[in-house]
Parts: sequence; structure tokens; C-alpha cells
Amino acid sequence: MAIHRYTIFETQGGFCGIAWNDVGITRFQLPTADEAATERLFLRRLPKAERGTPPAHIEDAIAATKRYFAGERVDFSHLVLDLRDQDEFFRRIYSAARNVGWGHTTTYGTLAKELGAGPEAARDVGQAMAKNPVALIIPCHRVLAAGGKLGGFSAPGGGMSKTRMLELEGVRLGPPEPAQQSLGF
Repeated sequence: MAIHRYTIFETQGGFCGIAWNDVGITRFQLPTADEAATERLFLRRLPKAERGTPPAHIEDAIAATKRYFAGERVDFSHLVLDLRDQDEFFRRIYSAARNVGWGHTTTYGTLAKELGAGPEAARDVGQAMAKNPVALIIPCHRVLAAGGKLGGFSAPGGGMSKTRMLELEGVRLGPPEPAQQSLGF
């Protein structure tokens, strides 16, 4: 069994956590308001993980995360992940979700269709997003419910966090702004 190391770090969005082993990144914790809360959430999923000093490739992932939460356009698709513990279909879903780029969204149903699965697989896509071990790196916040509705988000802050992350990328959910303002009569 691979040894998991982790570290907690601060971003403009709050405190995040990242875990890795000899293969790649195994876990990522989206921000919470304080370091202790992030560590508790993190260790709930990886109770045997040990704090460690991040190697260069993890330092790069941390720097990219900090830039992301500062509002900079960041592409995480180059980061090496270790998803061996995930179900094969979930790994296929995660691979497809990684192709959804900055400022773009898709739906659970569209991802299911891209994988050659029927509409009933949209629920499986939703479950995979809810269990995403490396949220942000696999951009589950960019996957919406049918009709472009927000859908669920199991990270700290729920839908509000998902909305804020999308807004960082310039994605605005909700009705479009009116083309012309009222003259006030």
C-alpha cells in the first residue's frame, strides 16, 4: 500500500489540502476558512496520511492552485493523478471532465453521452462528481445539472462555493442581463 503524504496551504479562497504518493496526486481538499478544519476534512478521507514536505511537482500544483484562487486562468490537466482506487467507469468520467476547460461548463448528461452511455448514466456522472477525490484538478465545479442549473456540490460551502469558482472563471449562472435598461417611466 502506497504511503500518502499531505500538506495544507493557504490561498485567497481559504485553506486547501493536497495529498500525493509515488504515483501522483491522490486527494485534494477545496478551501475552508481555517487550517484545522481543512486538515480534519482531509484526514477523514485519508486517516493514515502523514504530513510531508511537497516535492517539486506538488509545489507546482500548490502554486497553480494559489494562482487559480487569485483569479488567474490555470490549466490543471497536466498534473499527474493516482486514481487507481476509483471505479473504472468513474475514472472514465473523470478523464472526460478534465477536458472541460477554464470558463466552460458541461452537464452530467452531456458527459454521459460523450462516454457512449445512455441518459440514465447522467446520475452516475453526478455520483462520480460528488465523490471526486481531487476536486478542482478534476473540475467537477464545471459540471452542471440539466438546463445549465447549478446542481449539487459536496465541497465545503456547497453550491455557493461552486458558484464562486465558476465566477472566478467568468461563468455567470442565472438569467441573462437585460439587453436594455428601463428608462424609468
